[in-house]
Amino acid sequence: MEKAKISTHQLFVLIVLFELGSAILVPLAVEAKQNAWLAILIGLSGGLCLFLIYYALFSYYPDIPLTEYLQKILGSFVGKILAFFYILYFIYISARVLRDFGELLITVFFPESPLFIMNALMIIVVVYTIRKGIEVLARTGELIFIIIALLGISGFILISISGSMHISNLQPVLEEGLRPVLKTAFTTLYFPFGEIIVFTMIFPFLNKPEKVMKTGLYGLGLSGMILALIMTINISVLGVSLLSRTQFPLLSTIQTIELAGFLERLDVTFMLSSVFAGFFKLGVFFYASVEGTTNLFQIKESSVLVYPMGFIVLLLSILIASNFSEHVYKGLEVAPLYIHLPFQLVIPLFLLLIAFIKNRKGKDEGMKVN
Repeated sequence: MEKAKISTHQLFVLIVLFELGSAILVPLAVEAKQNAWLAILIGLSGGLCLFLIYYALFSYYPDIPLTEYLQKILGSFVGKILAFFYILYFIYISARVLRDFGELLITVFFPESPLFIMNALMIIVVVYTIRKGIEVLARTGELIFIIIALLGISGFILISISGSMHISNLQPVLEEGLRPVLKTAFTTLYFPFGEIIVFTMIFPFLNKPEKVMKTGLYGLGLSGMILALIMTINISVLGVSLLSRTQFPLLSTIQTIELAGFLERLDVTFMLSSVFAGFFKLGVFFYASVEGTTNLFQIKESSVLVYPMGFIVLLLSILIASNFSEHVYKGLEVAPLYIHLPFQLVIPLFLLLIAFIKNRKGKDEGMKVN
């Protein structure tokens, strides 16, 4: 493992930026219509439960990452195979996040630029940062967090006083009952909240491991409430009909701001916030894939992997979908059931059960010896 330590504050900042990431781009939980905010909060509650599973595993093996304690729980052979699949999972999500922000930039801001170039520019910055280590990523997060917070608060105030919000767009609540909301919450459980499983690769670097649970729950809870608030604002400004047809709803919401005939076209604030948040989500997933590969194959220096793995993520980001609509469909409809469900819920629960049995057996044997 890398010889590095991060503080609880830095972990909190990384979690919040990570969870906002690409979730602020897409029409999250739009299938629940005007109840999207409720679906997000229900998904958040499930995400908090998933986090407790990951924390329980960490409490059994506080000094090693996921890819290493898989081998201790399942044995060397099976554990290494499963660790390899988790690395592939982290690489795949890295590519998805990179594609998200490449599509945003070429669709809205640089329509004449090739997707490959936009993705290449972002992955170069991420590769450079990750090569410096987790401490540099965490310290950078502290600065960017303040910038995003100021931009977010300013945007909320401007939208509120611009007169664009219409509370009637949020009504009626639960018009079709709770079932459609719960169905939609299933999607938000895995994206974005369940993706916090990637932090099982980062928890061992915390300088105060006893505060992992509190820090994680606070970070996850705050990001969930922010996402619910953003979706509430989007619905109240755009309405359900327009929201469902918009690729980037938060951008459309910000574009409605107009004050005193001169304060308008604040697209740049959205671009800065989204690109910054996307950088950290991509950075965390990419770091986990590099660190996991280093750990699994016993490579002395992780820096030798950064550039080739960055190139793999770049190529995969182009190849995973032929267009943006297909990319979004796979991310919101296919990935939750066939990719996120096993890696975020089924396998961790199975690991926790075996770890519990092993540790319980070890305690019982120790008591017998005494």
